[in-house]
Formats: sequence, C-alpha cells, structure tokens
Amino acid sequence: MEIDILNKKENKALDRTEVKFDCIYSGEATPKVLDVKSKLVALLDTKKDLIVVDSIQPHFGEAKAAGYAKIYGSKESLEDIETEHAIAKNKEAEVEAPAEEEGTESVEEATESEDKSEDSEEAEAESEE
Repeated sequence: MEIDILNKKENKALDRTEVKFDCIYSGEATPKVLDVKSKLVALLDTKKDLIVVDSIQPHFGEAKAAGYAKIYGSKESLEDIETEHAIAKNKEAEVEAPAEEEGTESVEEATESEDKSEDSEEAEAESEE
C-alpha cells in the first residue's frame, strides 16, 4: 500500500490540518482505516491519537482510493469537534482478556456444579432402592 499526499490545508479556526490523499493498493482489498492511519502517522510525523481518517473512497475498477484525514493540534480540540462515531472508528480494538478469563471460569464452575448434581442424583436413586 502506497499513500500519495495530494493536498494539505491548514485550518486555524478548527486547530487542524486537513489532508487529501490517494491510497494505491495492488492485489489487495481496500485498506482498513487503522492501516491507513498508521501509514499517515509515519508520513506526516504526528501522534496517533491526534489524527482522524474521515473517509476512504475506492475508485471503481482501480486499485486506488481517495481519502481524507484531519490532524488536530491537541487532543481537546479533537474531542470537541469530532463526533463519537468518528473517534470510535479510528480507535484500535481494546484487549478484553480479563473479561474472557472470567467467562471461562464461570463455564468451568458450571461444569463442576453439573457433575456434582449428577452425583447427588445417583446417590438419591441408590438410597431409594
């Protein structure tokens, strides 16, 4: 994947720089927002939490997409201006390992309790005979 910067415009009123770019990808699917974001961070020397990739529009029949990104001057201005949806789609997935561990423990506990209830049912059946 290759990114070519087409236009870079300073927007002082909103404390951001607006970037239009072309993304050229051959033999691949349209790149994901987070992949493009990490490439732009490297190209533009900015922090990952200050950039928002707004859109990636693929060209029909070509391995090329037009994109638009915004680089903010501060985290506060980004949070004030951008919608929650735009911020969410530009965040990396969080690791949910602790929640999964709790879920597996409860499954194991449930299996153990089922085994105990089966044993008690068998003991009751034997005592009735």
